Amino acid sequence: MIQNRKEIYEGQARQERYETSKALFQCKMSEGSPVGAHVIKIMGYIQALEKLGFPLNIELAIDVLLQSLPDSFNQFVLNFNMNEINKTLPQLLGMLRTVKSNMKKVGSKSILMVRKAKGKGKKVAKSKGIGKTKPKGENALKPKGGISKEGKCFHCDKPGHWKRNCHVYLEDVKKAKAIGASVSGTAHEKESS
Repeated sequence: MIQNRKEIYEGQARQERYETSKALFQCKMSEGSPVGAHVIKIMGYIQALEKLGFPLNIELAIDVLLQSLPDSFNQFVLNFNMNEINKTLPQLLGMLRTVKSNMKKVGSKSILMVRKAKGKGKKVAKSKGIGKTKPKGENALKPKGGISKEGKCFHCDKPGHWKRNCHVYLEDVKKAKAIGASVSGTAHEKESS
């Protein structure tokens, strides 16, 4: 009779161990839920397995706990593993609560800013007309003060005007065009003859 009862209780213990370990290994904390309740739940599963005669090594228990955390704790898990921190489960609970409270204060560091832009995805066609087009309407830029008289010409090094308004430069450009036209005109006449 004792043997019969022992077999019955061992079968029940085996089934309970299976259900507890399944719940432990499938336990996953959802994003935004309290970390304290989640860690206490995991610790309860680990203690239940100990009572059933199957204690988990502390390192394995911590690994199972860290794997059950959401992606927002990835940086903490990385630091924890890299620094080879040796803590008990209650100490780890305290650390996780601190990390969670800091996450709420600081927020996520990687922020994606999205704003609606005019003509998103459209390319602006360049005008093929001669000269520059002037913007119209409210978006047109308007000069605020005219041409500065303090500027210095890069061509003749005299103050009071810029290179584009320099009389010496403009005369040189006209001469160069006249010489270029006569040279190209004589070259064109040679080709035709």
